[in-house]
Amino acid sequence: MSEHDLVNPSASGESELQYEGALRPTALSEFIGQEKVRDQLALLLKAAQMEKRTPDHILLAGPPGLGKTTLAMIVAEETRSPLRVSSGPAIQHAGDLAAVLSSLTPGEVLFIDEIHRMARPAEEMLYLAMEDFRIDIMVGKGPGATTVPLELAPFTLVGATTRSGLLPNPLRDRFGFTANLEFYSPEELTAVVTRSARVLDIAATSEALGEIAKRSRGTPRIANRLLRRVRDYSLVNGGEATVETAHAALKLYDVDEWGLDRLDRQVLDVLISRFGGGPVGLGTLSVSVGEEAETIESVVEPFLVRQGFIVRSPRGRIATPLAWRHLGHEAPTLHDL
Repeated sequence: MSEHDLVNPSASGESELQYEGALRPTALSEFIGQEKVRDQLALLLKAAQMEKRTPDHILLAGPPGLGKTTLAMIVAEETRSPLRVSSGPAIQHAGDLAAVLSSLTPGEVLFIDEIHRMARPAEEMLYLAMEDFRIDIMVGKGPGATTVPLELAPFTLVGATTRSGLLPNPLRDRFGFTANLEFYSPEELTAVVTRSARVLDIAATSEALGEIAKRSRGTPRIANRLLRRVRDYSLVNGGEATVETAHAALKLYDVDEWGLDRLDRQVLDVLISRFGGGPVGLGTLSVSVGEEAETIESVVEPFLVRQGFIVRSPRGRIATPLAWRHLGHEAPTLHDL
């Protein structure tokens, strides 16, 4: 895993997925953070249980690494229902979706990750399935083709998306509840890594765990990943994970005190050193740092904007005075600009 993948909430190798799986809470009461969403979900699930019906369909929206998959698993656990897992990119034909829907058992939870990437014909089939628990199967071709309705077992769809704006309105409107997940505070992330350290039996001081939380970009997945790297560093160098070993480990992996990694700083450096702070278009910026434009736009840029290092304008990206100071440069005055 590269330095950038370490703080990329979307990056997960096989070992990382196993590691994350071991840390996933299995009940809403164990889930840290997202307090409002937890309360809303608890109410929705309790009401369904009291009325002995399947819960309404749920859409989980938010950046990667905030717990959407974990919450989908918790919905299945809380309702004592089987969980079927799929993803938008895997459903590229209506037939793919029909095969999944027709095999669902009563009350089953269907989790579709990256639901915004489903093919349009499959989306249109999903409208009817969500609303009436039925799909129409086309039999035959040409003028003699007929539509045969197929009844489905009642199910709960849990969709996850990092790009809710790409969902068509008819699909979005069929979800009974939409949860918008927010980035975590350093205090919440400290609670996350404290729990993870306890589950994994990692010896670490509270100061070390706080330092990891501070550099985790508001994202539990990144916090747990950094905890693992600090644990490795402490293990190799012998002893408990202290704030000193945390500093040393994170420096080794190019994660600075703000949580910026090598690529983040490279983007800022190109903006400032090569283009005088901008504005610079996304295409020019991506070519200059040798990285895909999609990576810059979806992973690097949101964090830099949220932290106040860059701003977007109609003409391109502009480095803020904070970015100039962070890289050790004197920010230009209005006269200089």
